[in-house]
Amino acid sequence: MTTAAPKPKKPKDLMSRIPAGFVRAVLRGHSSLGLAFAALIYLVCLSGSIAVFAHEFQRWESATAPQVTGVTPDAVQTAFEGAIAEGGPGVEHVYITLPSADFPRLLLYVDAGEDRQFLADANGQIVPGGEGAWTGFITRLHINLHLPRTWGGFLVGLIGVALLSSLISGILAHPRIFRDAFHLRLGGSKRLQEADLHNRLGVWALPFHIIISLTGAFLGLTTIIVGVLGMAMFNGDVNKVYALFIPAPPVDDPRPAPVLDLRPMYAKLPASSGKLEYIFTEHPTEMGGAALFSVRHPNRLAGTDNYAFRRDATIYNEKKAATNNLGEDILASAGAVHFGWFGGGLIKIVYFALGLGLTCLAASGVNIWLARRRDKGRPAPAWERAWAATIWGQPAGIAAAAVAALIAGTIVAAIAAWLAVSLAFLLAAAIRLPAEQFSRIGRIATGALILLTAATHLALRGGLGAADAMAWIVNAALVAGGLFLILRARRGPVASAKLAPA
Repeated sequence: MTTAAPKPKKPKDLMSRIPAGFVRAVLRGHSSLGLAFAALIYLVCLSGSIAVFAHEFQRWESATAPQVTGVTPDAVQTAFEGAIAEGGPGVEHVYITLPSADFPRLLLYVDAGEDRQFLADANGQIVPGGEGAWTGFITRLHINLHLPRTWGGFLVGLIGVALLSSLISGILAHPRIFRDAFHLRLGGSKRLQEADLHNRLGVWALPFHIIISLTGAFLGLTTIIVGVLGMAMFNGDVNKVYALFIPAPPVDDPRPAPVLDLRPMYAKLPASSGKLEYIFTEHPTEMGGAALFSVRHPNRLAGTDNYAFRRDATIYNEKKAATNNLGEDILASAGAVHFGWFGGGLIKIVYFALGLGLTCLAASGVNIWLARRRDKGRPAPAWERAWAATIWGQPAGIAAAAVAALIAGTIVAAIAAWLAVSLAFLLAAAIRLPAEQFSRIGRIATGALILLTAATHLALRGGLGAADAMAWIVNAALVAGGLFLILRARRGPVASAKLAPA
């Protein structure tokens, strides 16, 4: 009697060969790292998802301002002089953003001890509505958490490193994560459902998560990176590192002079297929004044040519994108790739959706840890309430900041409202409500504040006088989002394992 030959065993994939002891150690590290940085990762991911639409929100805030599709050099010069006059004495820099499809406005940032910004019409006349307080609030919240720029940027860079480390350790801690990429255990344990969703979110958008965390770490830690390069290459002289990428300004000459004339510089820009996007001026009322013109070429991610002019309109530095090396291309494209500011509206919508997925990934990690403690008979109801307060206090605080910015028109008012609402949620966590009920209240409060944001805008900035249709689109999205949160909360109790925003 013959015996059947044994079936050959299927070869194990690389992930399944990871030793069990190593997996347990990495899992412990993954949990510890996630818990240590959870709140900050959540806040940075949430604010970054919203900041993707910074241009759209800036248009929303300036809904009654005239739309500008094109400007002449004379109009730019008129706006430039008007912004300097409005900015007062001691103007150090003026940053001019030319109209584009994304942002059909002529915008001028003036640095005269404090940052101010102005809008101008197609003739260069300064017009009301240029504050942009809430857009400034949300972008600075994401970039430096409203801390001093150097320290805040460094902290956000570390958060990017922590997020990247969590993603890598999460993959290594779950050897079957790719094999089970579409496996969801629904209808059973809420903890298992949350764990499956957490793992699937981590795998499905892994390339996006890695790109965002890597570019975020790079942008935030630029100062440290430049310092290390300066030590390694130029005996600690970081200015020589910056000089590799940024043209050095002309010799400083603080003698008073008339406002820098940009029109002769315009005339010396080479004819090309590019579009002038930005003009950055230094010391525009001094003899040592200078201007940097940035010309963007279409269909190229890092396609900006830069021309630096002295006061007498002579070019002292010229850098064309076609001559970039790989490092310069990476540096020039990092910001656009991180924020999704390339490819138009569809790319922004995709970035927003994936960014919310990353936000939920950060929130669900703590939910899983809390649910696991409860399943083991060691519940932490105070921590569950505190985490619910964090999850819903931040979107509610951001919505409250929008209301305050629309009313007061200052970033300071927006920061105060955000801090007040965030603190109120944390104090409310001391009330011994079940986390499920606290989460439900937080969802309703967030939805109500989002609706109040749209109503405030319609009353003060929009209404029938809105010149930009983008204002109506943003308000419609706010109303839909607010109603969705409120109606979902009314459907029934929200499980503690589902505290993350929808």
